[in-house]
Amino acid sequence: MSESTSPIERVLVTGGAGFIGSHTCDRLLGLGKTVLAVDDLSTGHRENLAGALESPDCTLVEADAADPAAMERVFDDFEPDAVVHLAALVSVPQGEAEPGRNFRLNVAATQVVADAARRGICRRIVFASSAAVYGNSEALPLREDGATDPISQYGAAKLMSEKLLRAYAISYGLAATCFRFFNVYGPRQDPRSPYSGVVSIFADRYRAGQPVTVNGDGGQSRDFIYVGDLARAVAAAATDPAQRGGVYNLCTGRATTLLDLIDILAAEYPEVPAPSFGPERAGDIRHSLGDPAAAREVLAVTNDTPFADGIRALLASL
Repeated sequence: MSESTSPIERVLVTGGAGFIGSHTCDRLLGLGKTVLAVDDLSTGHRENLAGALESPDCTLVEADAADPAAMERVFDDFEPDAVVHLAALVSVPQGEAEPGRNFRLNVAATQVVADAARRGICRRIVFASSAAVYGNSEALPLREDGATDPISQYGAAKLMSEKLLRAYAISYGLAATCFRFFNVYGPRQDPRSPYSGVVSIFADRYRAGQPVTVNGDGGQSRDFIYVGDLARAVAAAATDPAQRGGVYNLCTGRATTLLDLIDILAAEYPEVPAPSFGPERAGDIRHSLGDPAAAREVLAVTNDTPFADGIRALLASL
């Protein structure tokens, strides 16, 4: 791992125009950093960066993070001190339907970014991994030292990228931090996108006065983390030169059911009809819960936005 404690002033964010990427850019700018957002705009949106691009310290470059030549030019021109690699194919179903594309965007792109970093002055990478690396583990809460047994192409690709970055860290002295994201929600998550989660979809329907359909009994639970909390943790790992890297869950350690989500939305929109219930979806995990202790202890990050407050912020943004 890198021993450098030089100040980190210039940060490149791949997938910077996306839901999580744009919040990360905002946070980095708030810390006084110079930011280059790289995005091919296939799923990201320029308008997500509308506020950030008002700053002279933020620039958007349209490029494919999996293109070696493009990324070499970007790194040579910008000379980042750190890179936050968020660009990915984030749809599990699409990863199953297009395994080759999943590999290119979720593994090959990681290698491209890591190689561009190690050839230049950049010695720090923060990578968006996923709780999908744990698969269907019932050993809750999920801990970083627990078993990894992904059951999807997407989860397998994220785990491969973690291992690749660990090897780059050992071989080339990079500080590589891999964050296993749990269920992220908040403003700018497009409810009409096939990549969106249940929170933004349900929130959009309630706001439109339309009832929702729950697959199953609503008792299934997830560890929902507010995007602002997540972006704060990512930016901290990218900009603190004392951090040596590692693998960490980004989660809250609190289980929230779909019925809990519906109760919050129903309180905001009491006129919306009650939900209907349908059959469970095949392959759905009943419960997912992470242990946030390692990130809290090593990185001093806390993910403490109350779920109801985060939902209200999401609703206000729609």
